[in-house]
Amino acid sequence: MAHGRIRAKLKRSSLYTFGCIRPPRESTDEPHQFRGPGFSRNVCCNQPQLHQKKPLKYCSNYISTTKYNVITFLPKALFEQFRRVANVYFLLAAVLSLTPVSPFSAYSMIAPLAFVIGLSMAKEAVENWHRFMQDMKVNMRKVNVHSGDGVFTPKPWMNIRVGDVLKVEKDQFFPADLLLLSSSYEDGICYVETMNLDGETNLKVKRSLEVTLTLDDDTSFKDFRGTIKCEDPNPNLYTFVGNLEYERQTYPLDPSQILLRDSKLRNTGHVYGVVIFSGHDSKVMQNATKSPSKRSTIEKQMDKIIYVLFTLLVLISLISSTGFAIKTKTQMPSWWYMQAPDDEGLFDPQHAGASGFYHLVTALILYGYLIPISLYVSIELVKVLQALFINQDIHMYDEESGTPAQARTSNLNEELGMVDTILSDKTGTLTCNQMDFLKCSIGGTPYGMRSSEVELAAASQMAMDLEGNGQTGGQHGSEIEMETINTPREESSQICIKGFSFEDSRLMNGNWVREPNPDVLLLFFRILALCHTAIPELNEETGSYSYEAESPDEGAFLVAAREFGFEFCRRTQSSIFVRERYHSSQEPIEREFKLLNLLDFTSKRKRMSVIVQDEDGEILLLCKGADSIIFDRLAKNGRAFEEATTKHLNDYGEAGLRTLALAYKRIEESEYLAWNDEFMKAKTSIGGDRDAMLEIVSDMMEKDLILVGATAVEDKLQQGVAQCIDKLAQAGLKIWVLTGDKMETAINIGFACSLLRQGMKQICISMNIDMLPNDSKKAVKDNITTQITKASQMIKLERDPHAAFALIIDGKTLTYALEDDLKHQFLNLAVDCASVICCRVSPRQKALVTRLVKEGTGKTTLAIGDGANDVGMIQEADIGVGISGVEGMQAVMASDFSIAQFRFLERLLVVHGHWCYKRIAQMICYFFYKNIAFGLTLFYFEAFTGFSGQSVYDDWYMLLFNVVLTSLPVIALGVFEQDVSSEICLQFPALYQQGPRNLFFDWYRIFGWMGNGLYCSLIVFFLNIIIFYDQAFRAGGQTADMTVVGTAMFTCVIYAVNCQIALTMSHFTWIQHFLIGFSIIAWYVFLILYGMMSPELSGNAYKIFVEALAPTPIFWLSTLLVTVACNLPYLAHISFQRSFNPMDHHVIQEIKYYKKDVEDRHMWTRERSKARQETKIGFSARVDAKIRHLRQMLQKKSSVLSPRVALAATRE
Repeated sequence: MAHGRIRAKLKRSSLYTFGCIRPPRESTDEPHQFRGPGFSRNVCCNQPQLHQKKPLKYCSNYISTTKYNVITFLPKALFEQFRRVANVYFLLAAVLSLTPVSPFSAYSMIAPLAFVIGLSMAKEAVENWHRFMQDMKVNMRKVNVHSGDGVFTPKPWMNIRVGDVLKVEKDQFFPADLLLLSSSYEDGICYVETMNLDGETNLKVKRSLEVTLTLDDDTSFKDFRGTIKCEDPNPNLYTFVGNLEYERQTYPLDPSQILLRDSKLRNTGHVYGVVIFSGHDSKVMQNATKSPSKRSTIEKQMDKIIYVLFTLLVLISLISSTGFAIKTKTQMPSWWYMQAPDDEGLFDPQHAGASGFYHLVTALILYGYLIPISLYVSIELVKVLQALFINQDIHMYDEESGTPAQARTSNLNEELGMVDTILSDKTGTLTCNQMDFLKCSIGGTPYGMRSSEVELAAASQMAMDLEGNGQTGGQHGSEIEMETINTPREESSQICIKGFSFEDSRLMNGNWVREPNPDVLLLFFRILALCHTAIPELNEETGSYSYEAESPDEGAFLVAAREFGFEFCRRTQSSIFVRERYHSSQEPIEREFKLLNLLDFTSKRKRMSVIVQDEDGEILLLCKGADSIIFDRLAKNGRAFEEATTKHLNDYGEAGLRTLALAYKRIEESEYLAWNDEFMKAKTSIGGDRDAMLEIVSDMMEKDLILVGATAVEDKLQQGVAQCIDKLAQAGLKIWVLTGDKMETAINIGFACSLLRQGMKQICISMNIDMLPNDSKKAVKDNITTQITKASQMIKLERDPHAAFALIIDGKTLTYALEDDLKHQFLNLAVDCASVICCRVSPRQKALVTRLVKEGTGKTTLAIGDGANDVGMIQEADIGVGISGVEGMQAVMASDFSIAQFRFLERLLVVHGHWCYKRIAQMICYFFYKNIAFGLTLFYFEAFTGFSGQSVYDDWYMLLFNVVLTSLPVIALGVFEQDVSSEICLQFPALYQQGPRNLFFDWYRIFGWMGNGLYCSLIVFFLNIIIFYDQAFRAGGQTADMTVVGTAMFTCVIYAVNCQIALTMSHFTWIQHFLIGFSIIAWYVFLILYGMMSPELSGNAYKIFVEALAPTPIFWLSTLLVTVACNLPYLAHISFQRSFNPMDHHVIQEIKYYKKDVEDRHMWTRERSKARQETKIGFSARVDAKIRHLRQMLQKKSSVLSPRVALAATRE
């Protein structure tokens, strides 16, 4: 697209009646009057050096989405670590270990804490560095900046300053908020794609001020100066108030001249603009929130468990200190060998209360093993390894873009398995913004043999369900199958054409001329080729044209027209040229159609019309628009095909296709001239009612139309989106769609991905169009409240168990619905609906809706999006997922997890989320179990020895317990455990509900594991005491001393907890076998090596294993007896549960173990059907509704046939 050619020949603004209107001349003479605060910004155009010093110094264009920087890392990271209750306790214990009351050395308390905190902070630093590097990818993008003397040089985005003049080329993103000065078009308009901001796929038309049109090349900026006075930075995307002072004149500015950061220049060679807002002052960044600090539900609940354990710790410490004080007061005076009081005053019979207090501190440190310090570092390590597996999952790798999944933070892995509600963007997330012309209805005849993705997936699902229900044969099964799968998409030998998936030989290669209504077909094709605002671009290699269209729909229509033989090839200021080919062998004929008027599409009009004059002088109005709008404007003699077309439109809607109706009207020349006079008067009028006058005049022409047909375009969902949504719905997840797109588009996508379906009752909450703009806020709010109340009552009164409701609400209405006194009523209605679609919502509203769902339901929310407009909700949700698509990286940079396509969300949640939740939950429960089992033995021994504060275990035993001897198997549990395989997770999505229902980390299970630990501690201590206390230990008649008993007890603990974790695991690899065996063997190896050291180092443990324990059978027998006794109750519990009250995964494990899935496929399919959560959205719900409908039809047929069969039998 050559800049000079376009600029010289075509004024694009003349194409628009409504979409590109300059303010009336009166208003341009009156600059905005700024009153009050909020309008203090002054921008010196082309003089960025003036903005380097205050008061005109504004923020740079450098952006950061990191949680920390060099200065804040240490204090913020330390704060994050000490938000964990256990770390605060260990910090206090480390400080107290420096005092004489500590039972352990200071090193043994401080070193583990420093290691744990340091490792966690290092992980945070690495993750923050990755975020920083992604920020720098954006900050280092290049754009041409005026460097003086009319020369533009490329600079990184981060070096752009307020006041800089930029030259942005076609298909580039705008690096900051700019004032449009001029473009490659002569009249200064440009096309902007704001999909990254508001989700809309239609291009927006922007237009510069007339006074700056002369700044049309690089050299013209050599002496350019001007001043912009405008509003201060704010998050309002759709408003802007300011003035441009240029050449001693002041001109008002409005949003039509503002180009926002992260929107993209399309269909325009280049634009010049001056930076108004940069970096975090830009409107899109103002909509973003600071990177939040997120904690998982399990981690928050873990704090509560720590409180419980700390309460237990304080309780037994108080018991211990009280017992010590009593012993000191009453018995210590007679214990002459204690030499009371001691030099440090720790035990003094004269001050027993003080002695008891000192002992309380000692006990708090001694029993600290109840609260596992290694728990956090083990969890950190496990989460990092889990994140590594997520990153390396080949099933979430997108080959087309070469992008893997990425866990940008590992803190929320288990939260992926607890999601209740998904809040999704639409454009770029669910759809790939590509439209395919698939079907059409012309003159009451349907054309197009291919099926939509919705039809194919529904038919496939229905066939599978019928097979599972054993209905593969028989008359009824055949009939259902025949009625359902009637349009299979076969492999086509045709070359794949982007935007055109139509397949029907009746219309291709000129065959349409042999159809019954060739005149109607000709009109249909001409409407496609003429009713648009696109620009053709010749591909010199292929000789065919591609099109720069305002919307993907429009591009698909032009590609379809070209393939049908009506190729739009050229546009001038007043004419459109189309090459028409009626037979495949015939040379195309270039026809000229004079463009008299163009009534462009707006969201209010919902239609577009062109008035053209053909080569025979006949004047035609060609119109396309929403079927409801077009049908209301049909003439009495123009409804010949209305009934058939309506039926086809309903069928297309059921198939998830976007539809438009096409109509035309022949106009007499005198009628046109009279209308055009009125139209030009309205177009050139001055005043606030100009738009209304244009609408009235347009309506006068756009009536008495004759229906031609309808189009059905497939808004291409991203690959696997519909199947993913269906699987997520079967997993029991609720899905909300939050989009900036208009309501009709969002509804179409809702049908395409089966969030909506025919028969679902739609509740549309919107502001009553009859209410005048000056109606009071209270009246509007009362109206919305009434709508919500009526909708809630309708749902409550519904008696049909299969009835499903969909809530659809627009952004303006949502503003009122989110107010404090109404938001909970709105949320209750939304929760009762099967699907929720919020349209025309701003980025801030997306975040507010997410917050409402998160706080109002108290359940885990996940937000997923791909654009800068999704950053707010991604950061607000419990989990934020970014789609690393082609539309920038803002969403990814703000996210916790990133994936290349929406379909990977299924595996991320249903597989990795399920696994991570159960792994972390079981791991934490086991940690508390083993530490209670170990820690309480210390308390029992102290009570047994007069609350002396003496530990039964050597210091090295206690140090190695959590670090080496029991840590590796639990890490293996957290990394490798699988209750079922990934394939089973996907086949049985209802297993996912174990997470949202928190079945593995509720208080019942937590206290169960604590009780198991208490039982184990009692068995370990008292059985060993009973065994060793009153009998000879060795062959020589020696009895066991404290070191022998302590080592034997410790051996029993090691065996018991390692055997317990073996019973807990469902999935074994050589790694688990090795680590469990290694942990036990490592204990013996340590015991031998430690005993071989000098007595000065090993103390009482000198050669304890080789000489004292190993030769004695009672040591080995007690170990076996205690281990069996400790684990017998758990074994009995899981045996009883699997036999009489099995969980879902237990049943599946049994089926897989006995290979019933191979031997009995019908049973396996039946079990899979049962494992779906009852849902009213997705393909499964649509298929279920279809099957119910078909069965009702069959029943009716049977009821009609039965009397006839009986009558025939009697005649025989």
